[in-house]
Amino acid sequence: MSADFYGYEDLLSEEERKTLLKARDFMRTEVKPLVNSYWARGEFPRELIGKFRELGLAGVAYEGYGDPLPRGSHLLTGMLAAEYSRVDPSVATFFGVHNGLAMYSVYAGGDQEQRDRWLPAMAAMDKIGAFAMTEPLGGSDVAGGMRTTAKREGDTWVLNGAKQWIGNATFADLVVVWARDVDDNRVKGFVVETPADGFVPVKIENKVAFRIVENAEITLSDVRVPEANRLRNIRSFRDVAEILRATRGGVAWQALGVMIGAYEAALAYAKERKQFGKPIAGFQLVQDLLVKSLGNITASWGMLVQLARLQDAGIFRDEQSSLAKAFVTARMREVVAWCRELLGGNGIVLDYDVARFFADAEAIYSFEGTREMNTLIVGKAVTGQSAFV
Repeated sequence: MSADFYGYEDLLSEEERKTLLKARDFMRTEVKPLVNSYWARGEFPRELIGKFRELGLAGVAYEGYGDPLPRGSHLLTGMLAAEYSRVDPSVATFFGVHNGLAMYSVYAGGDQEQRDRWLPAMAAMDKIGAFAMTEPLGGSDVAGGMRTTAKREGDTWVLNGAKQWIGNATFADLVVVWARDVDDNRVKGFVVETPADGFVPVKIENKVAFRIVENAEITLSDVRVPEANRLRNIRSFRDVAEILRATRGGVAWQALGVMIGAYEAALAYAKERKQFGKPIAGFQLVQDLLVKSLGNITASWGMLVQLARLQDAGIFRDEQSSLAKAFVTARMREVVAWCRELLGGNGIVLDYDVARFFADAEAIYSFEGTREMNTLIVGKAVTGQSAFV
């Protein structure tokens, strides 16, 4: 029985469904055989970049930059994000950072010349992108507490500071760095083309989640960036927030994919694992765990379908994407715990996949705005009162 219990995939057009099935086949044949060994080693399988390039889906969300594919709906791009995470959320995050945060920063924050300069190579995955906002001493307070600085000197900007938890940064070709202009105190965006003097990424080790993602701490020491690489349509943090609003929904779709992956692995295990002379799928308490998981998946899927429709209509609001991120990631946490419980001791080893989903869920729960911060965004919208401090 499919995890798509209510047939949400049937809402896609025939052409979009073909695209989704293309991604599904790629993830199952090219990615799934690699992920557990690379997760154990804490390394990203860089040979997948060339295969992702052949897949040709990086530009599907961007009009004019995903040829020969037409621009996909938000429903398609959301389901693609879930499809990647259904096999491995770390690989999905590599793709999401590149295709979402980095490319969308250029698409929304750059002018036409900048879009034409960088997006074709990014859509073809000839250039890999990264998005550098989070800092070692700051997290949720990034809007007012950004410490990385930018100082203009003629036609050049000089960047100084540090960034942390930056996915893809160890091998990215184009890194979108956010910094505060020392002259007007406004946050601006810069595309750093690597390698660059003074730009030093160091891989973060000893993670217990997202081990395949090569997160880095970046030191910026007098990194010189031409004025031509300043994103022209970013004038304040309000513009940055618009980018995060659009990409936050993608994280919720990733969380849905994690739920589906864990549920499918647990269901397959329950059908095969025998205790007391029969498959454990025939026991009431096991079925209870599976049905609760399926309920969370189905409810989350419904919320995200409507969010995608609002996005396609151009009328979705910040609090709507925040509610989706907060709600779906919380449901994801429940599902991976139930699935790990179902597997018993086998739920803590990589061989059965659930352990990887269980660990990686913690990263998704926290990034792109914690549950608490997204709750306050929604709380302000429904009460009219700000509870931020």
